[in-house]
Amino acid sequence: MACGCGTHSKDGKAIVDRVREKGKADMKLNTPHIITCSCGEDFTMSTFVDVCPNCKMTYGVTPCSQNDKENIKPAGINY
Repeated sequence: MACGCGTHSKDGKAIVDRVREKGKADMKLNTPHIITCSCGEDFTMSTFVDVCPNCKMTYGVTPCSQNDKENIKPAGINY
């Protein structure tokens, strides 16, 4: 993602904004990750920007940092 992948060290809103800006929000992750949301529910994150079905918390990760689940950041509810 040329580039902006440096946003992986920033907050979730910066990551989600950058991924959306590049048109990659709905692209599939190479490997989906099971996320434990801040609400306590587990869900499978399968795209670069995904939403918890329980509380609507939005999560994001950049394409070049998708392999490490620790790089997935929350951006906010209904963000």
